[in-house]
Amino acid sequence: MNDALKSKLPLPLGLLLALVAGMAMPAQGRINGQLGARLNDGLLAALISFAVGTVIICVIAAILPSGRRGVKAIPGALRSKAFPWWYVLAGAIGAYFVLSQGLVVGVLGIAVFTVANVTGQTLGGMVVDATGFGPGGRRPITGLRVIAVIIMLGAVLWAVSPKLGDAVAHPAQLLLPMLLPLTAGILNGFQTAMNGTQTRFYGTFVPATVFNFVVGLSVLAIAVLIKALTVGVTWNLPSEPWYYLGGPCGVVFISLAAYLARHLGVLLTSLGMIAGQLIGSLVLDAVWPVDGAGVAVATVLGSIVAIGAVWLASIQPGATMPWERLRRR
Repeated sequence: MNDALKSKLPLPLGLLLALVAGMAMPAQGRINGQLGARLNDGLLAALISFAVGTVIICVIAAILPSGRRGVKAIPGALRSKAFPWWYVLAGAIGAYFVLSQGLVVGVLGIAVFTVANVTGQTLGGMVVDATGFGPGGRRPITGLRVIAVIIMLGAVLWAVSPKLGDAVAHPAQLLLPMLLPLTAGILNGFQTAMNGTQTRFYGTFVPATVFNFVVGLSVLAIAVLIKALTVGVTWNLPSEPWYYLGGPCGVVFISLAAYLARHLGVLLTSLGMIAGQLIGSLVLDAVWPVDGAGVAVATVLGSIVAIGAVWLASIQPGATMPWERLRRR
């Protein structure tokens, strides 16, 4: 019996947590984007975000008894080869995603970047579930899930369409830059699976999340050091506390994704988080618009369709469809 069947987490609660995790991602992106604009340095903003997140998760590890036990179990897990040692480097994927933002968002625009990254996330989730790489074991890619993935991609494209503008005017010029967010999205599925496997072994999300932030922080620190030695870095940090909330948002979605991978599978976790990203972006556009941009009807409708795609993907093989129950009545 696989972990999906043994999971004690109710499916509706798991999907709700995936939505919450996804909503934290655009919040982090908006905060880090504002911090990057304030510093005129997106790479430095990413480093600060990872640094704050590292401090928070280390404090959580010190306070929670389960966190302390999990961290103490790390050396034994590595010695016993409970999982491949390179799983602890999953945080480098997060750093790669942040670096891809800094390198190509200005070229692609946030809408095209999102479409490419979401496409990668869905492909990565399907590969991880189909091969059994994730902690929940092999999960079949049913026809319903394939349909759900197609609907999700269409929903994302619809939701971001008002922001595409002239970005699609010269698609050939965007192909090479799109490889970065696309591959970052594919790797995200493997990052979630690697973190989920560690979480399953330790019994808590804390050690995997600690490693994610420490490794990601190290990668970004090296990048900032190289920049400082070549072109220089200006440390003029803002005093407003909200600029530093990107780190806590990162702790939320990394830890929840690691926890949910075992219970929902990587694909369903990814789809739930993508829907959460759309909802989170919608809320941000409503309460914290950038450059006067408001909420577009296409964004609202696309987000609703995305939630429907998550529901469709959550239907277990052999389950009775709602329309079948109606026929029986």
